[in-house]
Amino acid sequence: MTRRPVDTGDPDRLYTVTGGRSRADDAFDLVTLVVSECEPTPGTQSEHARILELCRHPTAVVEIAAELKLPITVVRILLGDLLATGRITARHPRAAQSVASLPDTALLKEVLHGLRNL
Repeated sequence: MTRRPVDTGDPDRLYTVTGGRSRADDAFDLVTLVVSECEPTPGTQSEHARILELCRHPTAVVEIAAELKLPITVVRILLGDLLATGRITARHPRAAQSVASLPDTALLKEVLHGLRNL
């Protein structure tokens, strides 16, 4: 199997899509779920319109990038535009529980032993 370089698109096109911006909004990580709050309106940038269509149901940022065939950074810039205008909402995944809040190991062993005895 031959590995090919990843095609990140024509740099001129990406520059145009982002309006020359290169800094992505930190509000979005790869697993942030994005949901459209409205339908695309006439005159909306095509990439923004496509995102609004894709996100009728909660969709992860990484899935949006894959569908649009655009780099994650570019997608995060576009999502920042839509979030700033209230056209999308972002749902961040819940943070993992701290180790201190997990059940005691001894208790889990007792439960396991009890289940095996059933």
